[in-house]
Amino acid sequence: MRPAPKCTEQARRSADPLRVWACLGALVMAVVVAALGLFAAVAQTPPGDIPKPVRQAIESAPEPGPEEVITGAYINDIQQLDFKANNYVIDLYVWFRWKSPDIDPSKTMEFMNRFASDNNLREALTEEPDELPEGGHYSILRYQGLFSTKFQLETFPFDTQYLTVIMEDTLAGAGDQVYVPDGKTPVIVDPVITLPGFQVGAPTMRITTNTYPTNFGDPTVPDAEPYSRIILSIPVTRPMLAMSIKTFVPIALIVACALLVYFVRPTYVEGRIGLGITALLTLVAIQLTATSTLPEVDYLMMIDKIFLLAYLFIIVALARVVATSWQEEENERTIKKEDRRWAAVTIGIYAAASILVIVTSLA
Repeated sequence: MRPAPKCTEQARRSADPLRVWACLGALVMAVVVAALGLFAAVAQTPPGDIPKPVRQAIESAPEPGPEEVITGAYINDIQQLDFKANNYVIDLYVWFRWKSPDIDPSKTMEFMNRFASDNNLREALTEEPDELPEGGHYSILRYQGLFSTKFQLETFPFDTQYLTVIMEDTLAGAGDQVYVPDGKTPVIVDPVITLPGFQVGAPTMRITTNTYPTNFGDPTVPDAEPYSRIILSIPVTRPMLAMSIKTFVPIALIVACALLVYFVRPTYVEGRIGLGITALLTLVAIQLTATSTLPEVDYLMMIDKIFLLAYLFIIVALARVVATSWQEEENERTIKKEDRRWAAVTIGIYAAASILVIVTSLA
């Protein structure tokens, strides 16, 4: 066999690159056709026939949740605790941290239990939210004004009151924005704060949702939309020893004076009756003074029950004097002896009943 001519060998070598490019083009076309076929197959697959791995990936994809607004507070001062008007003045700072640039919770936050007054002061300490180095926004405001709550006075004068500050966003519901406490101690009280007549306890912050049974006339908002709510609570307690001395010592002195009715000679009826009536009128005056700073309530406070027992004790003593005034003077010795028994029994019942009222009220 003869060797191939040189020209034929050169033609074959020049054809090799063309063949390579043709193969690459065919491969690319095959990949494109296969991808289009797979896309068409997926697009035409019914929802129930989606491959399991694809369906699991879709189902496990996280849905966007509400914007979290981290909130904290600092109680600077407490003033003007008014039990008759059921309000008090609190000076506090409230701060917010959040991510979205589309909101500013420091401007849309509303104090829900704010008491109507022209003296309320709301001051933003930053004109615009500050940009945080790690991302997000920060804003702080100061508020000083009247807040209201309904004081519970069943255990007065040993009552503990909770001064509350309630906050909500005026625009965003709980589906769009929720509050989150800032760390383990989101609310702090100034360590040197004082409230005359009370001991200030450790404050707490509670995050709840409040649902209004109305859309406030907005047809674009569903009925009964929940809103995220912040509740700051500051417990204040009256000092027990001081209040016991101020409240119960005057009552005990009047009861002791009324007890002397049993030790006056039965023949001095006018003196015995006068002593009892004087004790009764003095007790009325002390009760009016002790409850002058409290509102009118539709239940009996613990102090009311103590006064009622004292009234009953004096009335029983006066009834005993009236009953003995009809007996003959010859029975004076017998009356004296029975008066001693009455004195022991009535004071024992009064003391036991008073202790029972205090214990059951504080339980």
